[in-house]
Amino acid sequence: MIHNNLTIFYPTDFVLLGIPGLEAYHVWLSIPFCLMYITAVLGNSVLIVVIITEHILHEPMYFFLSMLAVTDILLSSTTVPKALAIFWLHAHHIAFDACVTQVFFVHAIFVGESAILLAMAFDRFVAICAPLRYTTVLTWPTVGRIALAIVTRSFCTIFPVIFLLKRLPFCRTNIVPHSYCEHIGVARLACADITVNIWYGFSVPIVMVILDVILIAMSYSLILRTVFRLPSQDARHKALSTCGSHFFVILMFYVPSFFTLLTHRFGHNFPRHVHILLANLYVVVPPMLNPIVYGVKTKQIWEGVAHWLFDVRIWWCAAPLG
Repeated sequence: MIHNNLTIFYPTDFVLLGIPGLEAYHVWLSIPFCLMYITAVLGNSVLIVVIITEHILHEPMYFFLSMLAVTDILLSSTTVPKALAIFWLHAHHIAFDACVTQVFFVHAIFVGESAILLAMAFDRFVAICAPLRYTTVLTWPTVGRIALAIVTRSFCTIFPVIFLLKRLPFCRTNIVPHSYCEHIGVARLACADITVNIWYGFSVPIVMVILDVILIAMSYSLILRTVFRLPSQDARHKALSTCGSHFFVILMFYVPSFFTLLTHRFGHNFPRHVHILLANLYVVVPPMLNPIVYGVKTKQIWEGVAHWLFDVRIWWCAAPLG
């Protein structure tokens, strides 16, 4: 179809360039990305298995942590394997529907992880500010409803993006200067007005995430006020240590994500290859570090991992005898 001397087409696939400007270093970049991806998947998988198998970890806090581990695996697995295929095999083509699916999962997981961090902050707020009411407030039916609300909110927030992309005609190119598909990067290839895409894709998820940040900040301000009112220094130290790992994970999630989003939206003079490199690091570094942070800083998880590894070793040594 011809419109205003431009050929309108609906692409069956897109071409992902990888990291434009750093093509000569793709193979070298793939090595740390691959190692970080393997670490992220293994670390989060071990964390999930330990939480499931160790009865001492069957608490709401660790249930939310297992949800965080699942989303970390999904986030890195949605993006990194395709990036590695580009770096190693020059597999630049991705089907249009696969690209839209990747867009959905990348953005839905972003909104979902933010909600999980809010749920974890609420868990710590109840545990420290109202410890006697913890078991009555965070019952398992309540935890289940919170988990369902997290999934539903993420799905309903990002699902319209699929239709916002599928409605667009393309007339210039199907080349995406990135290693994975993201909403605005694909929408900018269209030859139609993408104002709705820009405002919905940027404002709606960000407003929700900012609301999460405000609620998390309120929770931690009340937690700190309660902690510093504790009479014993040991009690204060213990209370702060239980929140330290969570607070560190919050910083790892929000600081790079907001930096990436703001530079993508407003940083027109920001080098493209640096932005894309940071976007790739964002989807693999926090998933890699989260299980390490919780494993090191949380005594129950550390003991659970040690117990699980001991059981695996016993099973492995006994297996030949069976």
